[in-house]
Amino acid sequence: MADPCAQFKDMKSYWDIPGMKAGVITGKVAWSLLQFCKAKGFALPSFNCTGSSSCNAVLEAAAKIGMPAYIQFSEGGAAFFAGKGLPNDKGKLQASILGACAGAHYVRNVAPAYGIPVLVHSDHCAKKLLPWFDGMLEADEAFFAKHGEPLFSSHMLDLSEEPDV
Repeated sequence: MADPCAQFKDMKSYWDIPGMKAGVITGKVAWSLLQFCKAKGFALPSFNCTGSSSCNAVLEAAAKIGMPAYIQFSEGGAAFFAGKGLPNDKGKLQASILGACAGAHYVRNVAPAYGIPVLVHSDHCAKKLLPWFDGMLEADEAFFAKHGEPLFSSHMLDLSEEPDV
């Protein structure tokens, strides 16, 4: 099997990836960035953000060193982003859905101003958090219907706590 990252070994910069842009990237462009990182032998760290201040800090630091940013929202961090006073009922996770989506929209709005590509990701969704996951997927679908790409770059479904059968 051919190395899927081989096409990126001779690229000088991630800006050489077709379709690369400042702001949130998704789909093939996001996947190509991760392959570029692997081909060049470096990791792209992801940072859990809980509000606009932490998002801004990640974006500012990444822009300062000229690297892409990877911003992620955990279920609890997303609820904090929306406001801990909002209902976040077990089985519904309304504040977590709202906060993750608000965070993704926030990053989509400000990231282009920082002049770097950004991935927006949801972090470690366990089975008990599936309502949160489903809510974000619904937001992805709605955003896709209007803009031709999902709201988030990626999601992590983590079923490692589930028993092997």
